[in-house]
Amino acid sequence: MQESDTPLQGMYSDWFLEYASYVILERAVPHINDGLKPVQRRILHSLKEKDDGRFNKVANIIGHTMQYHPHGDQSIGDALVNMGQKELVVDTQGNWGNILTGDSAAAPRYIETRLSKFSNEVLFNPKTTLWAASYDGRNKEPVTLPAKFPLVLAHGAEGIAVGLACKILPHNFNELLDACIAVLRKEDFELYPDFPQGGIAEITEYNDGLRGGKVRVRARIEKHKARELVIREVPYGTTAGSLADSILKANDQGKVKVTRIEDCTAEFVEIHVFLPAGSDADQTIKALYAFTDCEVSISPNACVIEDKTPKFLGVSEILRHNAKQTKAILKQELEIRMQELEDKWHFSSLEKIFIENRIYRRIEECTTWEDVIEEIWNGLESFLPLLKREVTDDDVVRLTEIKIKRISKFDSFKADEYIKGLEDQMKETAKHLRNLTKYTIAWYQGLKDKYGKDFPRRTELTTFEKVDAKAVVISNDTLYVNRKDGMAGYNLKRDEAVGKCSRMDDIIAFSRDGTMRVVKIADKVFVGKDNIHCAVFNRDEPKYYNMIYRDGRGGRAMVKRFQVAGVTRDKLYDLTKGTPGTRVLFFSEHDTEEEANMHVRVHLKPALKLRNLVIDLRLSEIEFKGRAAQGNIVTKHAVDRVVRIPQAEQDILEAKAKRREKREAGNS
Repeated sequence: MQESDTPLQGMYSDWFLEYASYVILERAVPHINDGLKPVQRRILHSLKEKDDGRFNKVANIIGHTMQYHPHGDQSIGDALVNMGQKELVVDTQGNWGNILTGDSAAAPRYIETRLSKFSNEVLFNPKTTLWAASYDGRNKEPVTLPAKFPLVLAHGAEGIAVGLACKILPHNFNELLDACIAVLRKEDFELYPDFPQGGIAEITEYNDGLRGGKVRVRARIEKHKARELVIREVPYGTTAGSLADSILKANDQGKVKVTRIEDCTAEFVEIHVFLPAGSDADQTIKALYAFTDCEVSISPNACVIEDKTPKFLGVSEILRHNAKQTKAILKQELEIRMQELEDKWHFSSLEKIFIENRIYRRIEECTTWEDVIEEIWNGLESFLPLLKREVTDDDVVRLTEIKIKRISKFDSFKADEYIKGLEDQMKETAKHLRNLTKYTIAWYQGLKDKYGKDFPRRTELTTFEKVDAKAVVISNDTLYVNRKDGMAGYNLKRDEAVGKCSRMDDIIAFSRDGTMRVVKIADKVFVGKDNIHCAVFNRDEPKYYNMIYRDGRGGRAMVKRFQVAGVTRDKLYDLTKGTPGTRVLFFSEHDTEEEANMHVRVHLKPALKLRNLVIDLRLSEIEFKGRAAQGNIVTKHAVDRVVRIPQAEQDILEAKAKRREKREAGNS
């Protein structure tokens, strides 16, 4: 290998870094200065170049933008439609799609656009714009636009780069301006998202839009009739169609019960959800929030480009940066305006002196250009102290370019009025520069007064608890079990019915060999062969279990009482000592400890010298322990069977036991 050759590993390393840097800086993440991605900035620059107040075909704008953004017309068209649907920086005409229904825009040749008055006011000023050459060097494009508004927080932004992602949620126009004013006044402020689809948002975990935060957004659901719900607003990131599909899917899964859905969404969201007879509307609304897109959770991740580096900044910090930037840009614009006014005043005063004092007549006899310039200088010499800055040779040359027609029609009174008007504007500009913060606040307030009425808050901010899915799921299925084969589920309708269930439940199953498992319910699932007990499992309300088992093939009879709380799904638990040949002789499940306090009768197998073949066992005398406890010894003899003593006989035995305990207490 020659010394000039690059190792393949090194080439891949360099290329990957270049690609990652390109995707982050040039495609996926907006810049903090103007809140725009490169494709958006180039679209707006192209619109400005073609701006004459009239609408332009989107296809024409796409083609014009490609001289700055060489990545295909599709990406440009999608970005332009996305900006158009937000109705802030561009005006639209034609079918631009519908964010509520998810309908796409018409083809670029059929729709039109132009810059809005707002974007012309806050985004463009060639005198304060830093320019760079386009990709092919034929044109110049802005590095960033001199934005005087936190556009990225109004629009929101989303992108996936290499190794990082960006998700900035949209905020309310008026609230952003109020926050900018608060920054300049050094006051506290709070910023929360406002979504164009409306909805109801829970923002207690917003975390200033940083990674790790969360916003939960709900659809607005109204009870129209006893068996009819109407959805008026949908969560951010969904459409009326996708939300209706999620409801139908939940209905098919048995999580929500509806009879039909009618989507009447057009200009506004209107989805009618019809419920079956006997349904509880309030419970159904909770189920819609739990199992459908009527409630979504959004994880923001505010990331912007600053100093050619991606930075994770909170929305408050982004807004503070923009407020300070706006103040700096306004100062720069005022200074430029002051310089322009001073230049106008200077030349207007010089022109007035030149014409009123007839200095132009001094050059009538001059034969050379040098003589002309010298005569004008000689004529101006006595008037130079009246001017505010030095006269230059360029000023003198400019005087020679005044047309005779202007000299002949010169009106001294109008000239004085014009100069006085310039002086008034200079005083006003100087005042604004001295009170720059006050001027910036007034500028923001002017924006709010002019455009704020078009941007009311659409999303209601509130707090609400997360709906417990298991608490609202409809138990409208039946759990069946095939004890011999060890299968259970809601589709085994030919087998033994156990009880009602929902499709979010778990199944707890006990087998004759003393093992137990908890599995997720399904249409058909294995729960263990030779099943002795199968039921719906509720972790929050553990049951009370009595179990008597034989330890091994000829071992002792053991009794244990236990509860099942924390378990791992699909894990096999052994409730006995694990001796081969172990067999459960008696098993019972109870809702309360009192119900579990029963008497059982243990029948022993006949044997030599064994006179008493029956043992009555009072289970209340045995403590409840964890499922891992092995139990207490009942007998060493072989057990034939264990049965529950009838309730009437239990009552008699319980009374005898209490009398015996009373006598023993008296004797002691």
